[in-house]
Amino acid sequence: MSISGGTLYVKSWTPVSVRREEPVLLLHDSIGCVGLWRDFPDLLAERTGRMVVAYDRLGFGKSSPRTDAPSPNFIAEEAHVLRALMAQLEIPRAALFGYSVGGSMALCAAAADPKAYVAVVSESAQAFVEDQTLRGIEAARERFADPEPRAKLVRWHGERTDWILKSWMDVWSDPNYAGWSLRDVLPQVRCPLLAIHGDRDEFGTFAFPRMIADLAGGESEMLLLEDCGHIPHREKADEVLTAVERLLR
Repeated sequence: MSISGGTLYVKSWTPVSVRREEPVLLLHDSIGCVGLWRDFPDLLAERTGRMVVAYDRLGFGKSSPRTDAPSPNFIAEEAHVLRALMAQLEIPRAALFGYSVGGSMALCAAAADPKAYVAVVSESAQAFVEDQTLRGIEAARERFADPEPRAKLVRWHGERTDWILKSWMDVWSDPNYAGWSLRDVLPQVRCPLLAIHGDRDEFGTFAFPRMIADLAGGESEMLLLEDCGHIPHREKADEVLTAVERLLR
């Protein structure tokens, strides 16, 4: 799919029995892509009875590569991409499921275009720049210096890998980014909202989902998962699917 800046790779999953018209749009994390959702989109489609659509952001996976640094407003700016994607796919309204920074993007999009979204799920989303977030990024910097973890990313991103790692780590580590927050955005999120977070998330504490749920402008729920790290949809898939199914029902 062509948009301003390049071409997006988009993939969809349709359940055997479609029970709801509005699809679920998936927004991936800072080093993710469509392929790294693994079997979750298929499971989500079947559990909710909705078509699921995922895409690689520009610079990721199979979408067009990038060389420019992300804008300081890159999280809020993803709302423009979602508008273009929904227009081209002729999707008037949808539910959003965003993972990690994709969750932050989903919240910003729901705030910017409230009539376009029936619900939003933020999973492991960042709500501000927390010390634990920075510690997690520094640990990741050391981990991806090792050829083996790096090779796993190259499998999905190829020549884009260097840009992805640099963009992720440099943006969040920049002292000028320390004041970023969703505080002013959340009251504008008026659709039903589910904030999911694991108790062992290495990139953020419970302060994130608490802020998201507390400051949301509409009906909100917080789901805190025990013995769970940063990837609840993989580590606690059934609990996540059950909660999302309940929200979207």
